[in-house]
Amino acid sequence: MSSSTPLNRAADSLKRATSALGGKMRSLRGLGNEPGKRPGRSSQRSKTSKLHPAAVWSEAVGTAGEFLAPGWSKVRAVWLKYVWPVLAVVSLLGWVVLAASIGLWWAGQAWGWQEAKSAAMVAFLLFLLAIGFIVGRSAYGVVLDLARTRVAVGDDAVGSIAVSNVSTRPLLPAALELPVGSNTAVFHLPRMKPAQVHEDLFTIPTARRAVIVVGPVRSVRADPLHLLRRRVMWTDPVDLFVHPRTVSLGSSAAGFIRDLEGMPTTELSSADVSFHALRDYVPGDDRRHIHWKTTARTNKLMVRQFEETRRAHLAISLSINTDEYDSGSEFEMAISVAASIGRQAIREQRELDVLTQKGPLRCETGRNLLDDMTRIVGAPMRKTAVDLARTLSDTVPNASVVFFVVGSHVTATQLRSAASSVPPGVRSLAVRVQPGAAPSRANIADLTVLTVGDLDDLAIVLRKAAA
Repeated sequence: MSSSTPLNRAADSLKRATSALGGKMRSLRGLGNEPGKRPGRSSQRSKTSKLHPAAVWSEAVGTAGEFLAPGWSKVRAVWLKYVWPVLAVVSLLGWVVLAASIGLWWAGQAWGWQEAKSAAMVAFLLFLLAIGFIVGRSAYGVVLDLARTRVAVGDDAVGSIAVSNVSTRPLLPAALELPVGSNTAVFHLPRMKPAQVHEDLFTIPTARRAVIVVGPVRSVRADPLHLLRRRVMWTDPVDLFVHPRTVSLGSSAAGFIRDLEGMPTTELSSADVSFHALRDYVPGDDRRHIHWKTTARTNKLMVRQFEETRRAHLAISLSINTDEYDSGSEFEMAISVAASIGRQAIREQRELDVLTQKGPLRCETGRNLLDDMTRIVGAPMRKTAVDLARTLSDTVPNASVVFFVVGSHVTATQLRSAASSVPPGVRSLAVRVQPGAAPSRANIADLTVLTVGDLDDLAIVLRKAAA
């Protein structure tokens, strides 16, 4: 017999369990014979260190599971392949009718009720007749087409289902089901001749930000009483991204982020685009930077000195702690604000990082950013906007402009603590969303606080910040 058989593996497991139990028993016996130990204590310890029944039970369960695992996997495969597809065809009403027919027949046999036997035969006959409505094969060619797989909140997602008869015989009327999220749309197919095509259009309302799974399209064949229902999948599911609503920010609205010359720093450089001053020539300096007019006037070599510049790098911290927001609409507005600012930065080809309490978002393209914004799920959590600001400073040390997008429950003290984590020389702005509030600007030390009451006011408050 091969050593890889289940019986040999079970025997090996039993041997290991037996040896382990024997080792534990020997260790318990050896406690009283240890040198330097008092007999009373050793005997007391041996009494209190008895083998727990749970250990024996766990070893027995593990051995039995290992022995039965190969057979169970085969039984499960047969069940899923042959048995379950047949049982899944029977609806709840079908099981009730089948159980009623068996119960009535048993009652008729036990007490001699002919009426019960007749009712049982009628119920069983209905069940047999239902089988005739679901047997047979359907030859459909189904194409699910969504005009756009990414839409914004409020835009209608339009799609179509094209069904063709690819067989050589006519097909009876049937129904197609299209799951759309938690709902299901039903399309009725007429009697179709060979090669005939039937097309239906549908519209998916997008009232809120979400990732909606559309499909798979499945055909349903059922009897008139719906005792049996047979479903056949024809397409793969498609993800429909309902992106958060965003507004376009013109270059004037984002003008405080300079990109052409970069943002000057306090560090000096020997070669850059932002001229700072002149200094004495030091051996090794590039002669191309010698200022000849000053050299001729002072009779000594003078070179240009520049301020080191850097390309604008935006960092956005979006708090998804719902305890900091007054309502769900306020939370959605915060997501829209962060998405609008990030999308504008990507359009202007600036470096961008967006961070939430659950980690960074993809910012390679506007599509990736909005997809990740759509997947955001807010929840109450211990990590606040202040903790997120500290994480952002460590994660993006080279940021030149930092945005804190927070809710109305974040206090001025918390904003001051968040701003204190920003390195010197980095411009920091807090966008505080509060539906219905008037757009305004305030300063807390070096932090500019912008209040947004409506998403359309975002460009206005950004122009105030740039003023």
